[in-house]
Amino acid sequence: MDEILAITGITGKSGQAFAYCLEKHQDTIKKMFPGGIRLLLHKERERDREILTCFDTQRMYGDLEDELFLSEALLGVDTIVHIAGIHWSRELTTAAASQFVRRMIMVHTTGVYSKYKAAGEEYRNIDDFVYMMCKGKNIILTILRPTMIYGTLNDRNISTFIKMVDKFPVMPVVNNAQYELQPVHFKDLGTAYYNVLVNESITGGHDYILSGGEEITLRDMLIEMGAYLSKKMRFVSVPFPVAYGGAWLVYLLTAGKKDFREKVQRLCEPRVYPHEEATRDFGYEPRTFRSAIGDEVREYLKASGRLNGD
Repeated sequence: MDEILAITGITGKSGQAFAYCLEKHQDTIKKMFPGGIRLLLHKERERDREILTCFDTQRMYGDLEDELFLSEALLGVDTIVHIAGIHWSRELTTAAASQFVRRMIMVHTTGVYSKYKAAGEEYRNIDDFVYMMCKGKNIILTILRPTMIYGTLNDRNISTFIKMVDKFPVMPVVNNAQYELQPVHFKDLGTAYYNVLVNESITGGHDYILSGGEEITLRDMLIEMGAYLSKKMRFVSVPFPVAYGGAWLVYLLTAGKKDFREKVQRLCEPRVYPHEEATRDFGYEPRTFRSAIGDEVREYLKASGRLNGD
């Protein structure tokens, strides 16, 4: 049977970067997977048309929590690259085991290292389940753990900060924003996914942290954004207990519909993680935040009609 490569999350930011790598190296991928590429998609959307037509693929639409859909979608699959998110990893791994999938590359999160129980326990439980299932079924497993992802206005991380820096006369921060982060650009992740995929003899059975090219405090990140917006930054600092109490208040007032508790916890937690193993094993060389954030700010300015460009 010809090997098939299955991919989830191809329409996300890092998934699209991965897709462009696959398109660029189609000959290599066709040799590795003569059965082709099968995309597992939630639903058909007009905005995804460009990325879905950049190379030949099979497409299957369904819910990643649907056991029947997953069983059908993974029939004949040799390797899975799971980018859609850690919250569907249990279901996907269970289905992969039942369909005799040989190899899995799972994009999870550095949130597994969080010292806060609420923030990290669920991720650790999912990791443990995936490890157990793959070991029991002899599935070759690689877990990739990116840090905070940025690079597009849809990243829901840095893009939010850019809007705040632009709109607020004074920037509210917690504990003076003096905690170090290591954000990673989505294009560097797409390249990393590809290199992990094609270097199975080295990467198979190993996990990798995919952090950004530099350690930088949130305060300095905000100052960099302000510089591209021609804005001198002014800060007002709120103690962590006050910020966390506010998150709890919002949670209670909205009956749990808006839950910022984990975000506040993790926002005040240093998130610096080394990526030397990824550099050693598959040449991972991510760009620095300072060298790349200008592109996202310019995208923001174009979207708001304040900067002309192609």
